[in-house]
Amino acid sequence: MEFITLVKSFEELSPTELYKILRLRNEVFVVEQSCPYQDADNKDPKCYHLMLLKDDGLMAYARLVPPGLSFPQMSIGRVITSPKARGTGAGRILMNTAIEQCHQFFGEGPIQIGAQAYLLKFYSSLGFKEVGEIYDEDGIPHIDMIRA
Repeated sequence: MEFITLVKSFEELSPTELYKILRLRNEVFVVEQSCPYQDADNKDPKCYHLMLLKDDGLMAYARLVPPGLSFPQMSIGRVITSPKARGTGAGRILMNTAIEQCHQFFGEGPIQIGAQAYLLKFYSSLGFKEVGEIYDEDGIPHIDMIRA
């Protein structure tokens, strides 16, 4: 599956793009995962937003977080693949692009993530290593990982 890749600062996002991002995050993180939490955490305006699009639909998304906002290191968060795009390789394309873009925007250095624990094998295959123990975040097991 081929995707159109867009990376934009918060200010560059159109209202339609922002709506698609928030809708997908709500669809998966809140509804599908049965996890009521405050998604609007005041970090979005300080981040870059990576979108994979197909036929004008948002297939995958990640938030590129500058150092010092979520972790001391740069970070990738709100990683999400639409149910329509699962099994197509979109998640791997998204993360490889997110890693490249983080280095482009924030320089070389480690990237830290707070990964849902069930995705440990996936993130390990991208070069992330576990740091610390599994912890609960909004009722979902997570583990911090760093890619040096």
